[in-house]
Amino acid sequence: MTTTANLRIAEYYRQKIRDGELGPGDQLLTVRDMAAYHNVATATVRAAMGWLRTEGWIVTTQRGSWVAETLVNTAAPADRLERVRRTGSVLGSGETKRVLSAALIVPPLYVAELFDQDPHDQVVRREYVIGAGAQRLALEVDWYPAQFAGLVPDLLGTEPGPATGEHPGRGNDLVRQIEQATGRTVTNGRDAMHGRAADKREADYLGIAIGAPILAGTHEWSDAEGVMLYGEWCLPERLTIGYEYKI
Repeated sequence: MTTTANLRIAEYYRQKIRDGELGPGDQLLTVRDMAAYHNVATATVRAAMGWLRTEGWIVTTQRGSWVAETLVNTAAPADRLERVRRTGSVLGSGETKRVLSAALIVPPLYVAELFDQDPHDQVVRREYVIGAGAQRLALEVDWYPAQFAGLVPDLLGTEPGPATGEHPGRGNDLVRQIEQATGRTVTNGRDAMHGRAADKREADYLGIAIGAPILAGTHEWSDAEGVMLYGEWCLPERLTIGYEYKI
C-alpha cells in the first residue's frame, strides 16, 4: 500500500466534490473499478475512501459509497487559489458569491502595515458571502492594494456577471485579472485560523446565533514584491476545511 497513492486518490475525489463535479447523493465507482481507473491495488483505494469517510465527504453502506447529502466540508484558501489556476474561478460548481460591499477605504493599522504603506493611504476592501444552495459557507473580507483598483475596475464592483467572474465559467476571477493586469503572480500563501464566538454581523450573514462557535481565519497571498491579497473569513461550526502539504 502506497501512502502517496492514498493521498493522491483521496484528494482527487475531494477536488471533484469541492468543484461540484460530484454532488450530494452521487454514487462513486466501486472499489474495484476505482482501483482499475487509478491503476492501484484495491487496498489503496479502501485506504483513500477511509480518509474521505472520516472527513465527512462520503458515506458508505453495503451497497456502495455516495457523496454525503449534507455538506460538511468547504474549500480552504489554498484550495481556492489552486482552483483559480485550474478553472479561472475561486468558486466551485453550484457555489455563489454575494458581494456585500466594495470600496476604497483607509484600513485599520494592521492592514496598512501588511501592505507596507502609510496608515492614511487607502486600500480596496471587498466583503462577500459564499454559499451553496440554501447553505451559507463563509463570510469573507478581502483587502487589496489601492493601485490594483485602477488596473482592475471590477475590484470595486458588486454585481455578479461575466466580467467579475463571480460565477465559475463566466470570465476571469479577480485574482486572475490582477495577475494579468499587473504581470505579478501569487507565489506564496500563508493561512492562520482559530475558533471563537460569532459576533452579530457574522451571525446575521452566516444565519447562525450570536455567540455560536465559528472557525475564523486569515490568509495572505503574495509574491516577491509583497502582499497581493489579504483575506479574513469565518465559517459556521458544521464545516471542516483541510488541505495537503509536502514536507
